[in-house]
Amino acid sequence: MTLTPSGPAIVDARDLPESALDAAAQFHASLVPLVREQAQKYPLVVIDFAAADHTHASWRQAVVGQLARELAPVRVNAIASVAEAQEARGQALAYLARAPGVTGQVLCLDGNR
Repeated sequence: MTLTPSGPAIVDARDLPESALDAAAQFHASLVPLVREQAQKYPLVVIDFAAADHTHASWRQAVVGQLARELAPVRVNAIASVAEAQEARGQALAYLARAPGVTGQVLCLDGNR
């Protein structure tokens, strides 16, 4: 595996269905392969989720944690925020880029999951 020194790769998961079960199914079917592909090129993959209610928390944490374990030493994390939180998203990405010990985490940037 050859990794580029820069990153992170950002996987856009903001357009998933509202239903937690449907969102999880779509994520597994269409975005897990993309995360794995990006992990071949980047040392850090960040999944960018839209803010959602509490019903999404468990499946998001489970998939991010499992991908982090599977793809180590590549780090896999996620952020979740409303679309308007551009500054917070930028700060979270900067933090994750300089925090080599952080992997398998979902950072909720606006109090939502």
